[in-house]
Amino acid sequence: MQAKPINSYRPYWAKRFEPAPILPMSRAEMDVLGWDSCDIILISGDAYIDHPSFGVSLVGRLLEAQGFRVGVIAQPDWQNAQAFKALGKPNLYFGVTAGNMDSMVNRYTADRKIRSDDAYTPDAAPNKRPDRAVLVYSQRCREAYSDVPLVIGSIEASLRRIAHYDYWSDKVRRSILVDSKADILLYGNAERALVELTHRLAKGEKIADIQDIRGTAFLRKKIPEGWSEIESTKLDRPGVVEKHTDPYEMKMGKADASCATGTPSPPAPLMEQLSNRLNPQAGESALIPLAGERVNSAMQVIAMPISRKPKADRSKQVVRLPAYEEVANNPVLYAHASRVLHLEANPGNARALVQKHADREVWLNPPPIPLTTKEMDYVYDMPYARKPHPAYKNAKIPAWEMIRFSVNIMRGCFGGCTFCSITEHEGRIIQSRSEASILKEVEEIRDKVEGFTGVISDLGGPTANMYRIACKSESIEKNCRKLSCVYPGVCENLNTDHSALIQLYRKARALKGVKKILIGSGVRYDLAVKSPEYVKELVQHHVGGYLKIAPEHSEDNVLSKMMKPGMDAYDEFKAMFEKFSAEAGKKQYLIPYFIAAHPGTTDEDMLNLALWLKKYDFKLDQVQTFTPTPMAMATAMYHSGKNPLRKVTASSEDVPIPKAGNVRKLHKAFIRYHDPNNWPMLREALKKMGRADLIGNGKHCLIPAWQPLSNKPVTTVRGEQLERTVRPRRVGEKKRKYS
Repeated sequence: MQAKPINSYRPYWAKRFEPAPILPMSRAEMDVLGWDSCDIILISGDAYIDHPSFGVSLVGRLLEAQGFRVGVIAQPDWQNAQAFKALGKPNLYFGVTAGNMDSMVNRYTADRKIRSDDAYTPDAAPNKRPDRAVLVYSQRCREAYSDVPLVIGSIEASLRRIAHYDYWSDKVRRSILVDSKADILLYGNAERALVELTHRLAKGEKIADIQDIRGTAFLRKKIPEGWSEIESTKLDRPGVVEKHTDPYEMKMGKADASCATGTPSPPAPLMEQLSNRLNPQAGESALIPLAGERVNSAMQVIAMPISRKPKADRSKQVVRLPAYEEVANNPVLYAHASRVLHLEANPGNARALVQKHADREVWLNPPPIPLTTKEMDYVYDMPYARKPHPAYKNAKIPAWEMIRFSVNIMRGCFGGCTFCSITEHEGRIIQSRSEASILKEVEEIRDKVEGFTGVISDLGGPTANMYRIACKSESIEKNCRKLSCVYPGVCENLNTDHSALIQLYRKARALKGVKKILIGSGVRYDLAVKSPEYVKELVQHHVGGYLKIAPEHSEDNVLSKMMKPGMDAYDEFKAMFEKFSAEAGKKQYLIPYFIAAHPGTTDEDMLNLALWLKKYDFKLDQVQTFTPTPMAMATAMYHSGKNPLRKVTASSEDVPIPKAGNVRKLHKAFIRYHDPNNWPMLREALKKMGRADLIGNGKHCLIPAWQPLSNKPVTTVRGEQLERTVRPRRVGEKKRKYS
């Protein structure tokens, strides 16, 4: 897989301007820079923070390095188009994003309740972005300047590139490309597509004619000439099994239509009969007759020719998904379409996809070619200011506070967890920065970021420990169609060597002025146990007392729907963690994360998880309830009740779905079994399940039979805050005092 390097384009003429200290958000800032206009204006649902962890900043600086003048309109007032005219009319296009998060996930809880804060907004103020921000912003851009090309991207657009189930309206919606009326959609990590698109527009190409860039989606009226179309149902459903041609099969010539007597010729004998009948002295045209069989002198032996179809050119094949109107009304077809899209996700072998929406075709080119290490360094070595825009003054932006001292070392994830959107958006192939680039960024944080105390909060990415890990064979990687490299077990073709990451950790913490390097990203522990040296390095030097990992559940039938490893891998990692912590003389703890109400989960599964938590004395405050996000495989399960990890038909495996609100609340309550507010609900559920034996004060019991008068924690005892509840006082009993 080769592509033109993103740093090899001839810069646009505006390269003569110096890089902006920070990308402008007003005409006054443009005047200071000497700009009369912007070539590109980026719209974002997030506050503008000039840091590579924020998508608009990253692509803005990338386009600036290509020679273009880039302005930013962050969190505009979407009630009218006036705010979208703040920087004037862009010369090339509007680039519209919802921000780092999907606007619906950002604004609503898993129970569809509006959140009271927004981590990507100054002072966490809520309601600074609209629902379905890409659609709203796109409409306002059209109202502001109807003739300006409109390019949409970000995770919100990326995950809605085809017909998708929308949890918040409980229906299948059309591709966001159709509803936004955008000219083109860039999905996934879009640097390569964005750079090529921008340079071609700058040279005068019309955006409607640019239809050959990987990682893009657009509308067509019909399939172009020269392309062969394949129905997705023929790819992923068992069809008629045709008998293979036998090259040794013997057939009679035309002269054998009948014997001299006029009787029909006998059917051709089987191979084992023919092998005994061939007369080598008479030549291959004569046969030794069987007993009682008459001989035809004209009989001939003719070998059937081998019929092979020419190898298809996959670059000119397009897979047709069921139309929007079909998947909107047929959940089974929706699950099928989801499965096919995921199978066509490897940049090495993916084909184009097409899905009809009424009289228009939504066309998806194959995924983008991943960035090389040199290209990753190029993207992350831009002159970022590493701070929020000065317009925000002293406002606190929680998302910035969380990542200001962290470094992104890689992107992508080959885990393939069905509930996660990382793989769908960033792909399965890991894209890693060089060691030198990462260490340079650590030094920049040390020297430039206000408030640095010597602690780097994270060296990670989507996962903490996939840095530089890849398939052992480029050929196998190019042709692989597996949904995960680590499920149901770590693939034997995966190179699990963590030595590059170990070396990076050691060099980073040895830098002058760096006191501690913490790992804040989640560790893929089933991968980590393949390298005990890595686990030792991590535990003894990079854990600040607690390490978060995500088993997600304890029951195998649920984990199989998540594509997560069984608890054996967790137990193995836990043993290593405790061993290496003890060797270092440290008391450290694992903090596991679990998901409630995931597709495939029953009440009994959640009860077993609660008993597991009680057995190991885990009392978790943070519980993640499953949220069906667009395009995720688990979302297809949620909507269809089918398992798209296997071939999907009307009679294929049914998956139990905890959809009802009271069921979802119960599943969450099981994880928080220690919360007295959940005890009444759990008592009722346990009785219905025939497990009233788990109600009481015995060690084997999950919850007590009594309810406290107050759920507030008791005062401190010996300097420690106790999260404790008391039984109701009996009549005449004095109040118990604690000291």
